[in-house]
Amino acid sequence: MTTRDPNQIASYQDRLGRNIAARLSDTTHDLPNDISERLKAARMQALAKRNVVKLQTATSVNVQGGAATLNAGGFDGGLWSRLGAVIPLLALVAGLLTIAVVQEQQRTNEIADVDTELLTDDLPPAAYTDPGFAHFLSINRRD
Repeated sequence: MTTRDPNQIASYQDRLGRNIAARLSDTTHDLPNDISERLKAARMQALAKRNVVKLQTATSVNVQGGAATLNAGGFDGGLWSRLGAVIPLLALVAGLLTIAVVQEQQRTNEIADVDTELLTDDLPPAAYTDPGFAHFLSINRRD
C-alpha cells in the first residue's frame, strides 16, 4: 500500500482546483450580462456563508513531569470542567481500593481454610514438617 505525503495531496488538489477555475473563467466571457450578474451574486453569498476557521495561538506552554500542555488562555472551565476531570480520577481510586480489599479478603479466607484443614486433620501439624513424612507421601504418590 502506498502512502502519499499530505503535502503532495494538497499540492495536487490545489493544481486541480486552479485548472478547473481557469476553464470556468475562460467560458464566462461568452455569458449574457444577466447570467454573469446572478453568478456574481451567488458567488458573494457563497463566500459570505463559508466557514472561516480561526486559529488561536497558544498563550502559554505548561511543562510538568515530561508532559506539555498548551493553554489557549481566556477559557476558565469552571466547576463542571473541574468535576469532569476529578470524577474519573475518583472512580479509578475507588476501583483500585475495592480490588485491594477484595484480594486481601480472599487471601485471608484461603489462609483460614488451610489452618482449619491442618487443625481438624487426623495428623498433628508437626507431622507435615517431618522430612520422613514428606518422603512417605512421595513414595505413596508413585504407587
